Amino acid sequence: MSIIELFIMAVGLSMDAFAVSVCKGLSVPKVENRHLLTVGIYFGGFQALMPLIGYLLGVRFRFLITSIDHWIAFFLLGIIGFNMIKESREDSESLDDSFSVKTMIALAVATSIDALAAGITFAFLNVHIVPAVTFIGITTFVLSAIGVKVGNLFGSKSRSYAELGGGVVLILLGVKILLEHLGFLA
Repeated sequence: MSIIELFIMAVGLSMDAFAVSVCKGLSVPKVENRHLLTVGIYFGGFQALMPLIGYLLGVRFRFLITSIDHWIAFFLLGIIGFNMIKESREDSESLDDSFSVKTMIALAVATSIDALAAGITFAFLNVHIVPAVTFIGITTFVLSAIGVKVGNLFGSKSRSYAELGGGVVLILLGVKILLEHLGFLA
């Protein structure tokens, strides 16, 4: 996986975290640096941790399904993408203004489940996992911090566009992986 493909995947995976960050930004009257750091650390950390866990699971079972790994990657990314698109059309859930550990862990886990599935695909694609999860974590940290600021400035419209864009990106990445493995792309 090239650095550009990894960046595109990192941005796509971070869109759920970005969308929730926008909502967190909406929930506070004035954004402070502690809000940006809290959201960035939780979301970036979990977005890095979950693909690592998925990768470790995928490596353990890779030998069983090597011949169909591209189909698995295609379906997982497609399902994640379609779910994100579906969520982008639903009414925004109301988030309270709490930045407590309990609240942030729940939100971080909820927004990083798709990264777990993406980590499984990394095992099939022989991705160098440490640089990949570091890159995903940093990208999510930055975009989540920006999301808090955007939410505070612009409102809830940004949330649905972020989820829609992230879903489309993941679907397209899944299609690209499938086409490459079927020999349609060089």
